[in-house]
Amino acid sequence: MAKYGVYGIGNALVDMEYEIEIADLMALGIDKGVMTLVDENQQLRMMNHLASHPHQRSSGGSAANSMIAVSQFGGASFYSCKVAGDDLGHFYMQDLLDGGVHTNHHTEKEPGHTGRCVVLVTPDSDRTLCTFLGISGGLSAKELVEEALRDSAYFYMEGYLVTSDTARQACITAKGLAESAGVKTAISLSDPNMVRFFKDGLLAMIGPGVDLLFANEDEAKGLAGAVDLDNTVAYLKTLSKEFAITRGSQGALVWDGQTLIDIDPVKVKAIDTVGAGDMFAGAFLYGRVEGWDHRRAGALAAAASARLVTSLGPRMPATDARAILQSFL
Repeated sequence: MAKYGVYGIGNALVDMEYEIEIADLMALGIDKGVMTLVDENQQLRMMNHLASHPHQRSSGGSAANSMIAVSQFGGASFYSCKVAGDDLGHFYMQDLLDGGVHTNHHTEKEPGHTGRCVVLVTPDSDRTLCTFLGISGGLSAKELVEEALRDSAYFYMEGYLVTSDTARQACITAKGLAESAGVKTAISLSDPNMVRFFKDGLLAMIGPGVDLLFANEDEAKGLAGAVDLDNTVAYLKTLSKEFAITRGSQGALVWDGQTLIDIDPVKVKAIDTVGAGDMFAGAFLYGRVEGWDHRRAGALAAAASARLVTSLGPRMPATDARAILQSFL
């Protein structure tokens, strides 16, 4: 049996989350509902504009959120990332360790700035991300721990890494190592802008195909170049043996390799959708590693992501995750 259920790789970002009005987005000139890469000065100007708004800080990054979810449900996860030796870097590493996630960072860290993501939540519960990658922009194959990767059930990569040449290549290298060791491969498309502006890079990361792909409906349609779900599903079948398309309040569609399964939504009042897709992926991966069928894993993922969006932040307390899990045992 593999030591780790899931080995993930992603950008290490400390989230600074603000509740704002749509007028704030307009004043800042930011596209709503997507992730935009910004430089440090742009991000600092943003934070100065929002200085009167209360905010909360947490360690984030898409794949990190998913790996912590795996751990909260009782699975074993490993996360490769890159942080600097600054205060945010130490904060980030401690948060990972507190979340039960093993990591590559056990040595002296490089000087520089740990990545930050300004998360802007509007009254419609939509989230807009403005990311300064900092030292994470230099994530490379040096951050891989081959022994841990080969001793995992799944290798999981976040689509956000497509924006960096070295990080994209690290994913391709890690995917090859995983396949040679019989480790299943998975990817999340992460954000509509990743599909819109970096489609070729995402396809390079996917290569001849992956075992499992996660996407929301907009991302999936964008990758397929389709306007309807039927053609989107048909295209994804050429890229991945299995996949999950999340559809917000409409639930999700899961392809198990033979059957397209409707996952019913869990009705809640959404406050903040930050991290919902990450939680879905983490919960689904946990279920599959545990040997659950796709419908049961999808139902757990839907329940967990629905609970997550009822409060601010990309994570839920571990006690909540365990309570949700108990209802499926």
